[in-house]
Amino acid sequence: MIKIKKALISVSDKTGLLEFARALQARGIAILSTGGTARFLKSNNILVREVSDYTGFPEILDGRVKTLHPFIHAGLLALRDKAEHMKELERLKIETIDMVVINLYPFEKVAKKKNVSLEEAIENIDVGGPTMIRAAAKNYKSVAVVSNPEKYKDILKELEVNSGILSDAVLFKLSVEAFAHTAQYDSVIYHFLNHCLSGEDFSKFPKDMALRFVKVQDLRYGENPHQAAAFYKDPEAAAGLFDMKQLHGKELSFNNLLDLNAAVDFVKDFARPAAVVIKHNNPTGIAEDEALATAYTQAWKCDPLSAFGGIIGFNRTVNSATAKAITKSGFMECIIAPGYDKGAFQILSQKKNIRLMQLDLGNLAGETQDFKKVFGGLLLQDKDTKPVNRAEWKMVTKIQPTKAQMDSLEFGWKAIRNIKSNAVILVKGCKTVGIGCGQTSRVDSAAAAIRKAGKNAKGAFLVSDAFLPKIDTVTVAAKAGIKAIIQTGGSIEDANVIKAADKAKVAMIMTGTRHFKH
Repeated sequence: MIKIKKALISVSDKTGLLEFARALQARGIAILSTGGTARFLKSNNILVREVSDYTGFPEILDGRVKTLHPFIHAGLLALRDKAEHMKELERLKIETIDMVVINLYPFEKVAKKKNVSLEEAIENIDVGGPTMIRAAAKNYKSVAVVSNPEKYKDILKELEVNSGILSDAVLFKLSVEAFAHTAQYDSVIYHFLNHCLSGEDFSKFPKDMALRFVKVQDLRYGENPHQAAAFYKDPEAAAGLFDMKQLHGKELSFNNLLDLNAAVDFVKDFARPAAVVIKHNNPTGIAEDEALATAYTQAWKCDPLSAFGGIIGFNRTVNSATAKAITKSGFMECIIAPGYDKGAFQILSQKKNIRLMQLDLGNLAGETQDFKKVFGGLLLQDKDTKPVNRAEWKMVTKIQPTKAQMDSLEFGWKAIRNIKSNAVILVKGCKTVGIGCGQTSRVDSAAAAIRKAGKNAKGAFLVSDAFLPKIDTVTVAAKAGIKAIIQTGGSIEDANVIKAADKAKVAMIMTGTRHFKH
């Protein structure tokens, strides 16, 4: 353990720095600093000694050399319990440094800029910062290294509780976090430079890849009680489920988080108020309407039996009318929405076991890639975010869809992209009336959707996430009274499928796009 007497602060990200530095100063901790950080602190009346004054050597080479000096690194690396080291510091008039507060130049942010030059990227490779972090982390028994602004409050609390002393456990944990920080930083630099060398697009698929995730929380268990589990976040992600605020209810489970993610994925791209009910990562119903309460009721009515105990997702703030509709639905596990008005929260919080989650869906648009773990490796792909483009659709039957039918089919085409394949859904207006998913044959998915829809199948429109390989799906659809079909097209049986649709007087559209989801 060490008592903090002197801290060196040099940061790119100044989030929370002012409050942290003021608290250090209030404890009588001397502060060394460099460049822009020193100017920032001084301008806010923080007493700072500049590193160049301390070392007696000015910053040179346009700031490339600031802290690379024996007065800094000897003060960090000296072993406090080794008499020879301490005598050498005394002889050379070098002071010990007990804490370094450092985060690095934003290389990754710069490297991701459109048309960034190699020269600009290289100028944002931090040299002095990682060197000080590594020196402090190596000598963690004597030096605290703080590389994450989120840790400032914890550090101050520890100092307050222990009269300015940081424990060995805290010092070791900070050291490990610091090495993780520099490892990630160096990995990003390597990947960027390697892409430049090979001519690869930095935003796409690197030749080799290092991933880093930070634990948010341990979970009670995984998909089943005998499986241990935890929730991790990507520290580079701008937004995600880690931003959720839980307003009511008991702790989330592993399966809850998976279903909440699915719910968000369904509703976030609809322009009008939309609702979805999720069970086991698939929807029991989806709908959009000008009134959120109506959208929810229509989504729930698609399959009320399966909806029991489900996860509800909304893309609008939940109002009282919607909350009242939810209370009539029986038991539901969770709700996720951008917010809840006062009346809605009062109504829903009466239910002890329902979890109320709040998340700003607008910040999730930046997700562009999808990972899937396999034995011994990882699959990486672009997310299926292709927008609906009616101009690409082909009307292939003699009967042409009406505008109202086209609007309904567009709703279905948006909805089906997130349903597990093989997927077939039935829609009326902007709501699902039957959903068949995860079947090993397309006709089985169609049969399941028709069975779920019951009498609502008559006059509905069928949406298929891929081409129809045979006429059997058209046959069962026509028998159920389906009026229009939208599918990918591209099967060797297309001519026969179109012929069967014409014979059954069913309108058909081929989109040229497939929406498999495995």
